[in-house]
This record gives sequence, structure tokens and C-alpha cells, in this order.
Amino acid sequence: MAFFGAASTSTTTAATQEKDIEVPEIPTDSISSLAFSPAADYLAVGSWDNNVRLYEVGANGQTQGKAIYGHQGPVLSICWNKEGNRAISGGADNAARMFDITTGQPQQVAQHDAPIKVVKWIETPQGGILATGSWDKTLKYWDLRTPNPVATVQLPERCYTMDVQYPLLVVGTAERHIQIYNLTNPTSPYKTITSPLKWQTRVVSCFTNSSSSGFAVGSIEGRVAIQYVEDKDSSNNFSFKCHRKDQTPSSKDQSLVYAVNDISFHPVHGTFSTCGSDGSIHYWDKDARTRLKSFETAPAPIAATTFNRNGTIFAYAISYDWSKGHSGMTPGHPNKLMLHACKEDEVKRRPKK
Repeated sequence: MAFFGAASTSTTTAATQEKDIEVPEIPTDSISSLAFSPAADYLAVGSWDNNVRLYEVGANGQTQGKAIYGHQGPVLSICWNKEGNRAISGGADNAARMFDITTGQPQQVAQHDAPIKVVKWIETPQGGILATGSWDKTLKYWDLRTPNPVATVQLPERCYTMDVQYPLLVVGTAERHIQIYNLTNPTSPYKTITSPLKWQTRVVSCFTNSSSSGFAVGSIEGRVAIQYVEDKDSSNNFSFKCHRKDQTPSSKDQSLVYAVNDISFHPVHGTFSTCGSDGSIHYWDKDARTRLKSFETAPAPIAATTFNRNGTIFAYAISYDWSKGHSGMTPGHPNKLMLHACKEDEVKRRPKK
């Protein structure tokens, strides 16, 4: 483990309309994953440079690097435990590692036969469990007090994405399979569906409200689908186009289509953000079926996003997202970590029409 150095106040950039704050001392390669602690404004950042960095974000957006720890391959996913004192990451070294911010010590806590694409913390009535989804076509549950998984679930294909809002867990795999689990019975799918979108699944993100639960799906074709779990709510399912650009104003049939890279739900209002390979971010209200705000950030992909615990800070990574494969990773590609101060009117729900 090493520290980044002294606190440094970040500067605003003219490139963004909102004067968003650029975080200094960022990873040396593309950023793959972002997660805020549920207990404090600590931001964990996973990168293709094999490291996880932890930053403390101050009241005015100034950041201080607090810690860094490594994997033996690119870091693909990161999450926190409920108490916010442990960051957990999964990587291309087939391992999940946990970093204790009180002791400053990392340790390996999970193992797969192929890269771990997603790690998620599940807070159950019995305590905390780590879920890991891998390209080895398994989902594993771990009690971190024991070295072996408490359960292993076979998936129909490689895990590409996963999210949890207890008791709902949703896994998106290759070949557009979506597995829906009720975590009161975590080893058997509650439902198995094919993605309502026609192209490869990029991200799933769960939501719950008082009467129903569901998830958003984003794909490589610039579409998002809102999908409810229960049949009684199926009339509320819909999909919409986003992260597309018309090549000419008169030719709407010839759009440039970009991948939807991440979907983040606001922790207070239940609205959500999408980001894409086109370098734009949009805020949406799924119930009013309306776009709340759009902002172009850079002529480069937005790879990952996250809201902090009370929804006042929105972090996003301007990084290469591998949507064009190895050949698209050209020298001088932008790599930035930005913080946006959320205004209430950007993220709160609109009245239903």
C-alpha cells in the first residue's frame, strides 16, 4: 500500500458546462469502476492499471488521495461493505481483494477460474455477504470469515454485469441472458429472461420502491430498458433510445449508435443517469418517462459513474471504454475523473404527465 501524497485542491475545467471538478493524481490507465462509500465521501476507483485508489472528497469538492492497493491484473469492479470501512474489488487476476481502511491492509477474499467481472456487497438480515460474478460462468457468495464460498451458482453464460437491491439481485450475461434472484433463495433464479434489448447487455442497475422492484438494462446499441420483476407491473416496462447522434439533421434513420456504459440510480429521488461511448451523460425520470438533463462532457467515452450516499455528488470517469477494442486505445486518449455537484432540479422527479 502507498499513499498519494499531500492533499491537493483540484481545479475546475472549462471543458464542462457545469465547471465540474477534475480530480488530480488519477490512474495511469482507463478507469473501469467507481463506488462511493455508504458511510462517508470516500470514492473508490478501479483501473486497468491494476490498482484501486481511494480518495476522500471534501465539502467543496477538493480531493485527497488516501490509499492505493493492487491486483495482479486490471481491476474490473469495486464496491464497499455496509459500514464503509472496507473496499472490495474484483479483477482480471481472477481474485477479489478487500482493503480495510482502518488497518491499511489488503487481503484476497475470493477466487474464480476466470476474471471477476463484478463484485457486489449484499446486506442481509443475517449479515453481510459478498457476491462475485465471473467470466467462468459462475456466481459465488462469500462469507468473508471463511475462505470458501458459501454457495456457487452456475450461470448460463459469462457474467457481464450484476446489481443488487436486497432482496433483488440481477445478473446480465453474454448472449443476452438475464437471471433474476430473490435473495431469500439465492441459489435458484426467481426468473430467467432474455434481455428486452436486441444487442449485447452492457449494464444492469436495480431499483426498488414501495410497491415494486425492477431494473434498468443498458446495451451496446444505445438503448435502455426499464424492466419490472413481477408480471403485475409488466405494463410499466418500456425501452428508449439514448446515446445516439444523427449523422445529418434530416436523416434520423442513419444515427451513430453508442454503447450505454453505466446506469446509476439517485439514492434519494430514484431518478437515474446513463453515460455512454458518445461522451454524454443524461439524467432520467423513469416514472414520468422524461429526460431531466443532458450534458456533453468530452469527445471521449464516459466509462463509469456513481452518486455519493446522499446524491449531492456525481462522479464520472472520462476514459477509454474498449468499445472499439484494442485498436481504439490510441495514445493521448483522455483519462479524467470528474466530480459534478448535483443540483436539486437536475435530479428530482417530475410530476407524471
